[in-house]
Amino acid sequence: MIARQKTRQILLGNEKTGVIRIGGDAPVSVQSMTAGYTYDIDHCVAEINELASAGADIVRVAVPERKDTKALTEILNQTNVPIVADVHFHYQRALEAIEAGVHKIRLNPGNINDRDQVNAVIDACRERGLPIRVGVNEGSIIERKDKQKRKEELGRLFSASKHGHLIAIMIAKIEEYIDIFEARDFHDICISAKSIDPTLVIDVYTEISKRFDYPLHLGVTHAGPKETGTIRSVVALGTLLANGIGDTIRISYASRAVHEVEDGLEMLYCLGLRPRVGAELIACPTCGRIQVDLFTLVQEVRKKLAHEIEVPIKVAVMGCVVNGPGEAEGADIAVFAGDRRGIIYVQGERVANVPEDEILERLLAECQIFQDRVRSGDATLGQKNVEIIPPDPIGELGSGRAKITSGLVEQITVGRS
Repeated sequence: MIARQKTRQILLGNEKTGVIRIGGDAPVSVQSMTAGYTYDIDHCVAEINELASAGADIVRVAVPERKDTKALTEILNQTNVPIVADVHFHYQRALEAIEAGVHKIRLNPGNINDRDQVNAVIDACRERGLPIRVGVNEGSIIERKDKQKRKEELGRLFSASKHGHLIAIMIAKIEEYIDIFEARDFHDICISAKSIDPTLVIDVYTEISKRFDYPLHLGVTHAGPKETGTIRSVVALGTLLANGIGDTIRISYASRAVHEVEDGLEMLYCLGLRPRVGAELIACPTCGRIQVDLFTLVQEVRKKLAHEIEVPIKVAVMGCVVNGPGEAEGADIAVFAGDRRGIIYVQGERVANVPEDEILERLLAECQIFQDRVRSGDATLGQKNVEIIPPDPIGELGSGRAKITSGLVEQITVGRS
């Protein structure tokens, strides 16, 4: 078990959406953000509902204009997940979003020059019992209006102590922002400090966690497309979470937001920070021993499991008799293949030996049967009933028969007395 750092706890949501806890002893929550225009109500609602169906605990929407906040009331009527309004420059947008009934405000005090305006947002959130997320991004903390000051900051930025200087700036900015809230005796806040650089993200959140007890929202900004953004995000967020740092996360992709939710949840499942929902699929990377189209089989199995299995069954799809038996012993349902065939095991007990074109159908059927048994109490997840004896690579599956017949390898029978 990962020993998580203790933080304060904030709440958002209501009876309709369910109340999400962030910080304290609450599980790490997963967030994402809509990509379309908020004022396009039908499209925005569709995005939010897709993200919620994928497992998002919280969804954020941008409200840069009055027409966006005007749409919020109807959006909230048609959705059942806590909604955060993202506000950067116009404090009035925050007040309008609060009036519409959103469940949390994302505020950047550095972009609002009038302190009274920031205080107005704080007071409105206190009145409604809404939390506020405040934070800094590497791209927004460098001075841009005063060119001489920007030149000096950039000069220090690209010195040998790049991270040290950036961390100092980001922490100073966060302290400046927190002072505003604490002066107003408002403490329902969450902190973020994002960067495109995953190593900086690790360093700055590590330092922040030593200095503040407010819950932390983790993220890597501008992570890129999913193909590379997955690595960039998981390197940073996975490292922090494994060290007990972080209370809520958003993985950011230049791609469909639903992938952010799926990958965020999988990361939390792997770290044991959330109980798994649905099947866990493992598969071998394949090699020259493979004798079935494992890549296609794995993808087909993944899609079927995602739609038809809700119990956290561990399913192994293996391509040969070398690693197959070992993996099958650790899985609830397993298949390992030979010469265009597959042997299927349920908790260590062989139940079928089928041709390649029947593997998918039979494997899924066994998963469904096992799921029903778990739900009825007739089976327990992770319980192995018997020891698996690797099958004869010639007699059971036929793999290697041609090589042995041609005299290329010696015949050895495995698991026979």
